[in-house]
Amino acid sequence: MGKVYLVGAGPGAPDLLTLRAARLIEAADVVLHDALVHPDTLALASRARLVDVGKRYRKVSTEQRFINRALIEAARTHDVVVRLKGGDPMLFARAQEELEALAAAGIECEVVPGVTAALAAAASLRVSLTRRGVARTVAFLTPRVGREETASAWVPAAMGNDTVVLYMAAGASQSIAAQLIEAGKSEDLPAVLVESATLPGERRIFTTLGELARAALPPAQGPVVMAIGEVFRDRAAVDAVSMERCQRAS
Repeated sequence: MGKVYLVGAGPGAPDLLTLRAARLIEAADVVLHDALVHPDTLALASRARLVDVGKRYRKVSTEQRFINRALIEAARTHDVVVRLKGGDPMLFARAQEELEALAAAGIECEVVPGVTAALAAAASLRVSLTRRGVARTVAFLTPRVGREETASAWVPAAMGNDTVVLYMAAGASQSIAAQLIEAGKSEDLPAVLVESATLPGERRIFTTLGELARAALPPAQGPVVMAIGEVFRDRAAVDAVSMERCQRAS
């Protein structure tokens, strides 16, 4: 019986892998990976069989029960099995279901953390999610509801925190902004959407809740995190000045 490692691939850039994650990927016999793991990260698994078990919003995706079964079968025939997840395995990555399935099958498992997208976006923006006198609380939320799942009370959680980062939310940004405004958030509250954080194609949109509620965003090509809070006000102002200078220069 082999051992399964749930490994965080980080937000995208391969050089943000932890040393332990890189060593395990290089040593793996089988790697079951998410859809958005960078090709250079997968290239580290030079001796492994790669199995794409990714999930994409509104696209053909791998059922979780199949992934659980595939992990168990792989561990019964290989020594080192890596389940490579984008970001951190323990945040919105359904790791608990995999851990429980492996435990029920009597298979040893270890979790290797990774850099989650919220922290990667904050680092790229050079904006701390907390700030003395401005933001003492942070919430990581998702409004996404899977099949046969009951919607969680994410709006009260967002209202009770100074800085809010929403995962898997870009496609519903207009509705999310409207719900937060209706619940009492100011229309003037800064918001920023970061697509493909840490990668060369990273894109940022600085806006406000009111602007988001009034206009739907164009579809994104990469993963997006949506962040809301006063901590982004100064950064949004700097970005607006830079854009104005660029327009004048052109």
